[in-house]
Amino acid sequence: MNAEILAVGTELLMGQIVNSNAQYISKRLQDIGVNVYYHSVVGDNPTRLRGALNIALQRSDLVIMTGGLGPTQDDLTKETVAEIVGRKLVLHTETLEDIEALFRRADWTMTDNNRKQAYFPEGSIVMKNSHGTAPGCIMETDGKILIMLPGPPSEMKPMFEQSVLPYLEQKSPYKIVSTYLNIFGIGESAVENMLMDLIVQQKDTTIATYATDGQVTVRLTSKCVKDNPEDLNAGVEKEIRKRLGDRIYSTGNSSLAEVAGKLLLETNTTISIVESFTGGLLACVLSKIPGISRVFKQGLITYANSRPDRETAIQAAQNIMKISGSDLGLAILGPSDTGENHEKDEYAYIAFVTRKQNQVQCLEYKLVGDGQRRRNRSVLQALDIMRTYIQENIN
Repeated sequence: MNAEILAVGTELLMGQIVNSNAQYISKRLQDIGVNVYYHSVVGDNPTRLRGALNIALQRSDLVIMTGGLGPTQDDLTKETVAEIVGRKLVLHTETLEDIEALFRRADWTMTDNNRKQAYFPEGSIVMKNSHGTAPGCIMETDGKILIMLPGPPSEMKPMFEQSVLPYLEQKSPYKIVSTYLNIFGIGESAVENMLMDLIVQQKDTTIATYATDGQVTVRLTSKCVKDNPEDLNAGVEKEIRKRLGDRIYSTGNSSLAEVAGKLLLETNTTISIVESFTGGLLACVLSKIPGISRVFKQGLITYANSRPDRETAIQAAQNIMKISGSDLGLAILGPSDTGENHEKDEYAYIAFVTRKQNQVQCLEYKLVGDGQRRRNRSVLQALDIMRTYIQENIN
């Protein structure tokens, strides 16, 4: 099945809103083996919307539309679809009752134009919106599938997961199995080079690599029959793990921060942190881990006019560990104006010290890119140092 995602909304064309829906839907369709060949965006104009939809229906088996389902005059998705497929809009009584009940619960006055959201092309499967007032719908016409979803991601995502995915999955006898191996500490080209023979020889399992913000993900994908599921990725994953070793920090969607935070919690290992040019970013990403306050003892942000060095970083890590009484101490120090002056090389230091093993290590590395990229990469380096230490010495 080949799909196209058609986003409706002038605000998308004007750059006022990022089309994050297309990215989300594409990834989820890939997970179930649906090929996405086109992304299209069209404004709230009936003529151009008709043109875009006609093109999409000509070249795609599945067209998923987002936006244009609301109560206002410029919400034209259902009207345009009904016109093109030659069906009339009919009132869905249950949906109207749901909308009226929502307004009553919120003690809002319901204007007449909200009734518009309860009309759908005849023969549609209506999908409830548990997070808003605009329901979606699914319809089949001339061998094509048309799916209409609300534009706000907070409404679109639950509807997609609860209604669209189950509908599409039952259309295929196959199941797509995807495995994601997340890697830090080695670049994408190096990863690909280490796996090149596997990539060239790939058969039942396809191998793809992609890089994001200093990290690399290897995606393994295979297809199996639903009634006789078989994990064809397992053998390839085993070989990749043999080659990449502990550079692989997680499988699936777990971030490096989540992995490091979970290890701290599982081993009941406490840590305190000093940051300079990262401005508390490491503390911020750790603080998002549920329960982390149990092991994250203290965090300090400090700046100095003088350039940091190895000795200063180590001393900062040792002092924060001593003052807080934590098991581990970590310091990320670098130039306070990082990213503003690219005329000379700039360096940062990550010092990591331990109480029980009395270990001291300090990583010196050259800062590359703009300020935010430098901060992000430094935080990832620090998280990976924490992860590696706990896995090798405590876990």
